[in-house]
This record gives sequence, structure tokens and C-alpha cells, in this order.
Amino acid sequence: MNAVKLTLRLRREKKVNRSVPVDLLVFAFLACVGAFMGVPFVFMVSTALKPLDEMFLFPPTFIVRTPTLDNFYDLFLIFANSWVPLSRYLFNTFFVSFLGTAGHVILASMAAYPLAKLKIPGRNVLFTLVVLSLMFASQVTSIPNYLTVSWLGLLNTYWALIFPAFATSLGLFLMKQFMEQIPDSLLEAAKIDGANEYRIFWQIVMPIVRPAWLTLIIFSFKGLWGTGSGSQGASYIYSEQLKTMDYAFSQILSGGFVRSGPMAAAALIMMTVPIAIFIFTQSNVIQTMSTSGMKD
Repeated sequence: MNAVKLTLRLRREKKVNRSVPVDLLVFAFLACVGAFMGVPFVFMVSTALKPLDEMFLFPPTFIVRTPTLDNFYDLFLIFANSWVPLSRYLFNTFFVSFLGTAGHVILASMAAYPLAKLKIPGRNVLFTLVVLSLMFASQVTSIPNYLTVSWLGLLNTYWALIFPAFATSLGLFLMKQFMEQIPDSLLEAAKIDGANEYRIFWQIVMPIVRPAWLTLIIFSFKGLWGTGSGSQGASYIYSEQLKTMDYAFSQILSGGFVRSGPMAAAALIMMTVPIAIFIFTQSNVIQTMSTSGMKD
């Protein structure tokens, strides 16, 4: 364990030998790229604050001229007159997103550990199948998923959205690749000290791959947060009491262009939560994507 800590400390202490002008040039370039990537978010905020007459100006304005909160007021007024309250849609969304994300992270990690560190027969074949499954679009697997959920008797329940999220192959791929970077000597030392596989997994492996499963939480939560308005949510959930917030917001479009303002406000609300989660965990995401392993 001390060797691992020493390796990580030495990696953090490495400095790139660059001149000050080059550093300023790199900083300016990254600032421009960051500002460009933030343009869509600024535009969505501006659109959500526009009055209805300003939304349909031509040519369109990028920055709102007369900001107003009427769109948000109209949005909550629409749900106030609905027989299913907004709080119910909000609960459904958080419930599905939380359980689906937690189950996916735990199962993906537990499945990745033996593929990465145990000499089980056929593990390379299994991992090859996992990699191949990443190539299939969700539209290709929608019918098999529906038949599986129907066979299990989970239609029109929360589990119809939660259960398929457990088997997403992206999490298994990410966790397996990250766990392979853990030195085998560290796990062997733990076994010599008397630790079993369960203790090694929960007390040694999982803390080390913390950046990986935090990144997986973001990916999984983002996918489940927007579930409900597509074919999957519409096919699996029939009861209005069980539908998610994304589905409820999509129904606003049925009111025509007069509801463009509330729809812009709804889109901003739906986007805010995943962005907030990413902001709080972005350092771990960057570490996951940029790490080159602990073996070197």
C-alpha cells in the first residue's frame, strides 16, 4: 500500500517543462475552447428567460433582451392544474435514477473484478462479448429488452426502467479497464495478510478505483435522468402515476408553439441536475480519462 501511495505522489509531483509564454498560449486556447463549449448552455438559459414574442423574432437573438420568469411560472401553473402533481413526477425520476445508478455501479464493479484480476476460464471471450455489445445502438436492443421485461412481469412498474439499467455494458467495460491497472502484488499482499476476495474487493479495490465509479455514476445517472419520453419509457410504463419528469415535460409540446416558453424552462431544469453532478465530481472524471495506470 505504501508503494502505491509513493507512486501516486511521485506522479503528482511530475512537472512539465514549459515556458511561460507557452503556458499562456495553452491557457488562452483552452479558455476559448471552454467558452465555445459553454455557448449551448448560455443559449438555453437565455431562451428560458425570453418572453414568447421574443422567441420567434427573426433573425433570432442570442441574448435575451427583456428577461422574465414567466416561462417558469407558466410551467408550474400547467402542472398545478394537472391531476398528477409535479412532485410525483419528480419522485419517480429520482427514484428510478438513484436505484438504477446504484445497482449498475455495484453490479458492474462486482462483475469487472473477476474479469480483471481472477484467472477464470473464458474471461477473454466474455469480455470480447461485452466490447461487442457496446457497438449495438439502443434501438437494436429495444425489442429484446421489452420481451425480457415482459417475461419477468415487470411492465408498468419502476423496475421496467431500473432493471435494464443494471445490465448496461459500458459500466462493466469501464470498471474492468480501470481495475486492470491495480498492481497484482498489492492484492497478493492482502491475501497473504488473510484477506478474502470480498474484503479485497470492498476495502482495497473499490477505494482505489473511486474515480472510475464516480465517473460511471455520472454516465448512468445522466442516462436514467432523461429516460421516459422515448420509446422505452412509453412502452414500459402505462400508468401516469409512474411516469418520469422527462415524459411529463415532453407532453408540454402537445400544446403547440404557445407552450414554447414553458418547454424551454423545462429543458433548462432537466439539464441543470446532470450538470450540477458533473461539476461536483469533475476532478474524478478527468482523473479517470487521463490516467495511464499505476504500473509504470
